[in-house]
Amino acid sequence: MSSNSSISWTGATWSPTTGCDQVSRGCDHCYALTLSKRLKGMGSAKYQNDGDPRTSGPGFGLTMHEDALMLPLKWRKPRRVFVNSMSDLFHPKVTDEFLAKVWAVMAASPQHVFQILTKRPTRMLSLLSDPDGEFQGEVGGWRYMHGETDTTILTLEIPSWGWPLPNVHIGVSVEDQKQADRRIPLLERTPAAVRFISAEPLLGEILLGDRLRHLDWVIAGGESGPGARPMHLDWVRSLVTQCRSAEVPVFVKQDSGPRSGMQGRIPDELWIKEFPHTDVETVSANDLEAARRDQ
Repeated sequence: MSSNSSISWTGATWSPTTGCDQVSRGCDHCYALTLSKRLKGMGSAKYQNDGDPRTSGPGFGLTMHEDALMLPLKWRKPRRVFVNSMSDLFHPKVTDEFLAKVWAVMAASPQHVFQILTKRPTRMLSLLSDPDGEFQGEVGGWRYMHGETDTTILTLEIPSWGWPLPNVHIGVSVEDQKQADRRIPLLERTPAAVRFISAEPLLGEILLGDRLRHLDWVIAGGESGPGARPMHLDWVRSLVTQCRSAEVPVFVKQDSGPRSGMQGRIPDELWIKEFPHTDVETVSANDLEAARRDQ
């Protein structure tokens, strides 16, 4: 249901849903689709639902996992948590009700920072910026069992800690200029404590311009795995230069190549590993105690 992560910009993964469908060329060599097929063959219970063969594949049908929801509540030590490394939380088959449960768990786990990436920012914007607050009301209304017995109930009061949740970082995947121009404007309008983009796989130069004023973090990386499409160093250098000019933290993850995590041709001056200024370390003990008192 979760594990320590080999993804260098996070510390752990939490997958309350699995499976997805391809929506743009950045999905063409999806590692999660390939891994799901392997996990299905190994008999993994979470990966037995097949997706549409035109856009998904064996074991990669969108599936919601109620039994995975409570996991972050068991982690005492603060973690940086990538939500849904094997899915897209805003996939149309994820119900609003289930999304409210995910947000409720994140609200009840203020010691962690949750990182959410999507290629479906239209739905994300619609839910998180609902002017009538219906989604916020759903989140605040959920009650969860917490602990080893049924006697301890955690009641969530979302407005007491503010909206958007300060420990939830929202990002969009932008593999090229076309997707940057389409997805980032929707991200800019989405209420979030931290907004970021992941340019991975980076398939062309991306010019961000004034949009950097609305971003708190930029991740860049090449595609990994068999048949990886090349990433030109000039594309990385351009992003780094833009981020430096705007004083936006940048994280260069990897070069393109057959193995994930490889440095490849990336020179030292581009091998940068920065995190947003608001992160796990900045959720102070005072903030945490105040959040607990308000609940």
